[in-house]
Amino acid sequence: MLGWGVAAAVPLLFLGVFFAWPTASLVARGFVTDGALDLSGFGEVLGRPRTWRIVGLTLLQATLGTVLSVLLGLPAAYVLYRCTFRGRTVLRALVTVPFVLPTVVVGVAFRALLAPSGPLGFLGLDGSLAAIVAALVFFNYAVVVRTVGGLWERLDPRAEEAARALGASPWQAFTRVTLPMLAPAITSAASVVFLFCATAFGVVLILGGTRYGTIETEIWTQTTQFLDLRAAAVLSVAQLAVVTVALGTAARARSRRERALRLAGHQGRPHPLRLRPTPATGLGDLVPAAVTAVVGLVLLALPIGHLLLASLRTPSGWGLGNYVALGTTGGRNALSVTVWEALATSLRTAVDATVIAVVVGSLVALVVSRRPRSGAARRAVGVLDALFMLPLGVSAVTVGFGFLVTLNRPPLDLRSSLVLIPIAQAVVAIPLVVRTVLPVLRAIDPRLREAASVLGASGARVLAHVDGPYLLRSLGLAVGFAFAVSLGEFGATAFLARPDRPTLPVVVVRLLGRPGAENYGMALAAAVVLALLTATIMGVTERLRSGVGAGEL
Repeated sequence: MLGWGVAAAVPLLFLGVFFAWPTASLVARGFVTDGALDLSGFGEVLGRPRTWRIVGLTLLQATLGTVLSVLLGLPAAYVLYRCTFRGRTVLRALVTVPFVLPTVVVGVAFRALLAPSGPLGFLGLDGSLAAIVAALVFFNYAVVVRTVGGLWERLDPRAEEAARALGASPWQAFTRVTLPMLAPAITSAASVVFLFCATAFGVVLILGGTRYGTIETEIWTQTTQFLDLRAAAVLSVAQLAVVTVALGTAARARSRRERALRLAGHQGRPHPLRLRPTPATGLGDLVPAAVTAVVGLVLLALPIGHLLLASLRTPSGWGLGNYVALGTTGGRNALSVTVWEALATSLRTAVDATVIAVVVGSLVALVVSRRPRSGAARRAVGVLDALFMLPLGVSAVTVGFGFLVTLNRPPLDLRSSLVLIPIAQAVVAIPLVVRTVLPVLRAIDPRLREAASVLGASGARVLAHVDGPYLLRSLGLAVGFAFAVSLGEFGATAFLARPDRPTLPVVVVRLLGRPGAENYGMALAAAVVLALLTATIMGVTERLRSGVGAGEL
């Protein structure tokens, strides 16, 4: 018991010091005037028409992004997890890449694609709500595919086959038999996607500007441009309320999904159907395959492909000039360091952040994966799980600025410390580590642990020999997610990065904000480097999964 207490206390201490304290301190500054509590800011901020316009836009973007992600992700979940064909594993990895791409890369890619000079400029979508929603779907498509596909892969096809034998059409069999069984996974994916869409920052900042802001970008604006901490605090509380509802929905849906997975596991894993484009049985497979192909080419491949192509265009013609310029500080010395130096800083920072996130996240997953018998213990485990999901929904801007106003005096004066940015990035990455490792640990049959205990194994030996192998095999993907997310984190890092040690995402945004074709070309080239590096990381970690369940995003 002492060991489990320590395993729970270490992550809670980390979360309290580096998340709860900075966030609460920043929010409190907006509600304390001359040392006294002042809640008049709620009435003042909520009485502004601008506030309700921002809230409405946030909910609208999140709703549209969620609905489209689910509708487009379901066919891909079927094709990639229910059918079998050559190259399926590679396609699964490629579908995951957009989710972990840095937000600045996606923003730059869609901006270049939809700009008046871009190939889709004739659509007039540059700076529009449609552009933002498309980018949000680009990001969250993989969440639906992996979450729903993980359950769909394990469903016994005999129920649907029985419905077909009784005269149901393929559509009726899907809507009345398969879809209800997939409902827990769909609800879980939709709630997580809504959370990600409602708290999007980099994409909205680059594509929407001030016209289509969200609560997240408004917190940034009120904090950095107007220094209005009261407005930022009220908006943070409003965002936290939305996040709490989304997390509660996700937790309930996740519990139902895990029960469905356990039931599917007891029934035995069915053989996946083969993708057969034959006239008799192939139509049911060809339709989702066609939808998946169109979405993959138009929504996923086109923005990144055009970004790569545009990075090769220079004022003097086609070539590698933009990539050669990455060794400079840009036109009119736009940067204080070269892009390659910023990349080296990003890699070092991401390694440190990954180590922190994996250690803390693994401890959380081990504790939360237990199934205690007492009701109080089960509720405590559920609360711990929910607490470590909060960083997904709290503004990274709030966290970053909170670091500056709290970690600036002894005993934790970290303003000049190189560990400050890795800690902030780890706070963002820990929930992803937990969501990747936890389903694998929860899939372990509890009878294995009980049998080992009956045979005389101590708690430590049970943990090492039963949980340990599953934990180690699931860490490959967890490390990849943590590293990729840390590498592309922008919201908190933009506050904390020193001028002489910027990360690559910060450098990309700085180049975009500087005039001149040379700086713009360098921003495109730097974004391509960041995208290729992230894609390589995810490709390697996907190969290291060793057949372990996909986990959740």
